[in-house]
Amino acid sequence: MRQITRSSEETIALGHKVGKCLSDNTIVCFFGDLAAGKTTLIKGIASGVAGYPQDQVNSPTFVYLNIYEGSKKLYHFDLYRLQGADEFLSMGFDEMLFAGGVTCIEWSERIESLLPPDSIRVEILHRGEDAREITISPWEGL
Repeated sequence: MRQITRSSEETIALGHKVGKCLSDNTIVCFFGDLAAGKTTLIKGIASGVAGYPQDQVNSPTFVYLNIYEGSKKLYHFDLYRLQGADEFLSMGFDEMLFAGGVTCIEWSERIESLLPPDSIRVEILHRGEDAREITISPWEGL
């Protein structure tokens, strides 16, 4: 699925729609430059997956992981500062990948060797000041 969003609100709405379709133990991997809109999309996903208030979703850049609890759990990783898969494993984070919720991983290329082949891949590209091109694959649900 490929979609253009033209505002943060549209990106959040798309995330909400995606989040409603995700089941437990789904891993969603995010790729994109700094400020591409990864966390903005995850705000909507957290709302759709867990009914979590989007204004309370923040990037866990300095703590690596935020857990949002609602109707389901959402594990939100930001691995920007991570050195690689070995560091991820040494912190025990691999246990969270299949802990019964939905896992969203920003900068997932840092642990690509650990990701299962059925992970959902989200690529976000800037297409103007507020516009984003968001590609989700594989995606049958929208």
